[in-house]
Amino acid sequence: MATTTNKKRWYVVRAVSGQESKIKDYIKSEISRLGYESAVEDLLVPTEKVVQIRNGKKINKERTYFPGYIMIKANLSGELPHIIRSVTNVIGFLGETKGGAPVPMREAEVNRMLGKVDELALTTEHISIPFVVGENVKVIDGPFNGFTGSIEKVNEEKRKLEVMVKIFGRKTPLELSYMQVEKI
Repeated sequence: MATTTNKKRWYVVRAVSGQESKIKDYIKSEISRLGYESAVEDLLVPTEKVVQIRNGKKINKERTYFPGYIMIKANLSGELPHIIRSVTNVIGFLGETKGGAPVPMREAEVNRMLGKVDELALTTEHISIPFVVGENVKVIDGPFNGFTGSIEKVNEEKRKLEVMVKIFGRKTPLELSYMQVEKI
């Protein structure tokens, strides 16, 4: 059993991209199997929620924010770094020199990364696409798909835009959500 006299610090584990969650689970199970739970405080894969439109339907997906990286808060001493490195698909620790000890992250980096993670967790469906009045956009969803027009009004609260589109030679205002248009 490892001693936890040292302060736990954040480290970044480099892993095979696309398998971060699976590798995180492997690391967790390996740590608990060998009795090192007390040395590890937190293990996370920074993700963000993204909204996509597929066939006119909104789909919420989770996207890895830093592909190939897993954050771990631990007291990396004794056998622990070796145990983590030996997990399948783990490449090593970020910033380490060959054969050297893992390099902990600076406090500012941790706050920035975790702040980003917390911010993303809070703003689940908040898609920050600031549109400006007068900007030209293309309609990508709905009955007016393919039409282009200019933005007349932006309603940030409802996340709606009023877009002036030319239909049969006449300008017609359409109320569309942020998700139904894209910038040209």
